[in-house]
Amino acid sequence: MKPVWIIDDDRSIRWVLEKALARENIEFKSFSTADDALFALDSSLPQVVVSDIRMPGSSGLDFLQALHQRHPHIPAIIMTAYSDLESAVSAFQGGAFEYLPKPFDINHAVELIRRALEQSQRKSGGAEEAEAATDILGHAPAMQEVFRAIGKLAQSQATVLINGESGTGKELVARALHRHSTRAGKPFIAINTAAIPKDLLESELFGHERGAFTGAAATRHGRFEQAEGGTLFLDEIGDMPADLQTRLLRVLSDGNFYRVGGHQPIKANVRIITATHQNLDERVKQGLFREDLFHRLNVIRLRLPPLRERRADIPLLAKYFLHKSARELGVEQKQLSEEALRFLAAQDFPGNVRQLENLCHWLAVMTPSQRIEIADLPPEWRGESASDAALGGDWSAVLAQQVGLALQRGEDHIMGKLAAQFERTLVLQALHHTGGRRIEAAILLGIGRNTLTRKIQELGLENQEP
Repeated sequence: MKPVWIIDDDRSIRWVLEKALARENIEFKSFSTADDALFALDSSLPQVVVSDIRMPGSSGLDFLQALHQRHPHIPAIIMTAYSDLESAVSAFQGGAFEYLPKPFDINHAVELIRRALEQSQRKSGGAEEAEAATDILGHAPAMQEVFRAIGKLAQSQATVLINGESGTGKELVARALHRHSTRAGKPFIAINTAAIPKDLLESELFGHERGAFTGAAATRHGRFEQAEGGTLFLDEIGDMPADLQTRLLRVLSDGNFYRVGGHQPIKANVRIITATHQNLDERVKQGLFREDLFHRLNVIRLRLPPLRERRADIPLLAKYFLHKSARELGVEQKQLSEEALRFLAAQDFPGNVRQLENLCHWLAVMTPSQRIEIADLPPEWRGESASDAALGGDWSAVLAQQVGLALQRGEDHIMGKLAAQFERTLVLQALHHTGGRRIEAAILLGIGRNTLTRKIQELGLENQEP
């Protein structure tokens, strides 16, 4: 669990709250100004905030507004004097969880904080989705069109087809469509139809009855049943096998489906959102995709622009991903120089936003200094040859430099700290690559699932998974 943040310029108030939380074994972090807390918000997050209103510099209400805009799921308790009821009303209007009039009873304060902690933990699942939503950033006109479309489709049940190159953020847009729809309280289930073998895809989508085939020892609910009342996102729909295209068309036509080996129809109450990097019009002409299914799916089409068509957004995204990587990996916050930002903005990024995020992840870990210059970019980005041996040597050199700096600073337990950072990077990168699917991540890392679960717990990554 993340700490409770205490924000108050009155040292005695901070001391009283700190002692009370310490007695309750609740982790905390204190700030004497809202400006300090705002700065810290760029690199870390609280579980709950307890803040005074009137302080030098930014007020508690200023902090609350910034917090609510960026992380609306984090509860905030606003402290105020009895005579300051107008501010208390403003606090509630600004999204405060509760207000605590001064002078307060410390037991009552702790009780409020515990209630806020419980609410924060209950909403943690939704919070992760909110975090993901912030990855959809952009000032470019093409992205503004996407934002407008999401807004217009907020209350619609229409089937949506998302077109875009790999790495443009198609699943993020699908999640945003779900989160802003009337189905937001129900499941969002995503499946990549190209990543599952043809023989397993039918069972994965529609489920199977016990004994339907060898190894079917029990009845299994498919993704359609798991998404009941919510949204089913079918990624890379263009690669769906022809026989499954027929089954999907039947579901869209009459609203029913059968489990594999089943004889009873099951009503499907799901909204379908699909995505593909392919030109479905061409695949229809080539006879590789059913025309009638295409028309069923192509009710509303959204096109996500590749990053090279929105170069002005590259600096914005790069800064955001560097902040995010520093927070996730527990490393020092890095900043790109103006020269490095201009250099990146001129690149084509064939892997689009995902490629830029992976680059920022690399830079957050591997760059030895706080300021990132063009020379700090990986060799392949600087146009140099990047054989495996060269990359290995470059990685080792950076590691040696980090060890040398730690020794010069007189740090201890260096091996343990760097080993933990190394493991955090491996685990988070693998989970990010697999979309949080632990079994796949464990296979890619070459470890058992139980080992991966233990590592996640030991490294405190439960709340940082994608």
